[in-house]
Amino acid sequence: MRLVFAGTPEVAVPSLDALLSAGRHRVVAVVTRPDAPAGRGRRLAASPVAERAAEAGIEVLKPETPRDPAFQDRLRELAPDCCPVVAFGGLLPRAALDIPPHGWVNLHFSLLPAWRGAAPVQHAVMAGDEITGASTFRIEKGLDSGPVYGTVTERIRPTDTSGDLLTRLAFAGAGLLAATVDGIADGSLEPVPQPAEGVTMAPKLTVEDARVDWKAPALRVDRVVRGCSPAPGAWTVVRGERLKLRQVAPVPGRTGLAPGELAVGKHQVYAGTGSHAVELLWVQPQGRKPMAAADWARGARISSGERLGD
Repeated sequence: MRLVFAGTPEVAVPSLDALLSAGRHRVVAVVTRPDAPAGRGRRLAASPVAERAAEAGIEVLKPETPRDPAFQDRLRELAPDCCPVVAFGGLLPRAALDIPPHGWVNLHFSLLPAWRGAAPVQHAVMAGDEITGASTFRIEKGLDSGPVYGTVTERIRPTDTSGDLLTRLAFAGAGLLAATVDGIADGSLEPVPQPAEGVTMAPKLTVEDARVDWKAPALRVDRVVRGCSPAPGAWTVVRGERLKLRQVAPVPGRTGLAPGELAVGKHQVYAGTGSHAVELLWVQPQGRKPMAAADWARGARISSGERLGD
């Protein structure tokens, strides 16, 4: 089949690679988001998918919006049979959806209908799910509501950050997407409508969503920190300044601290929660690089009894 691949971030690159390396179909073009400011200099940079496509000598389309008539005209000229999608980041209008005969097939990082939306991995970690996965489905008008072709499952490990989990899902999902495209091509796969039960939503996380509530149980604090890593980054306030929390660990035997209260030792820093304490392992003060919490406390002369979140 002739394919036009749509994707933008690094997690979409394994899927593009899987389609290219399989060699069973021809990727005639890639659709990605326009170049965006990146790095300290905030210079315009191409997306990871655009860079990979350029290396492979594939035409790259960067419409400001998929509603652009010129983009849709070029898509018709390319005449794709199917358009695989991974984290493209743009809303596809009906006119574009109708161009490929086999539609646009999306790789979504959850077991649909659970966690429809922009941040399925983060929400799965924050909710304490034990199992998640990836699904391929045909895009339709509703949000991640189209019929499903296939799934793969992945266990969420107790120390997983959303970044850790997303990396594994990106590679497992790449194989699933390639197999889905093969099944569509040979007629062996038909999508199955999603059940009406079990729908949960995963909207994009805001900075406020990432603020740690120290009155919550330690398990919840840990999940928020892991779910918001690497972005948007869990945070709290100390001495009136924001402090990012990169890694914490619940300490069930450590009690007696009020929510947010710090206990500072030579090599450990503990914070009270609504249940038992958590140990602060890695933190990032405002305008600084991540560092061990004990080094931060020592350098900032943090004392036991000071509070986080005030």
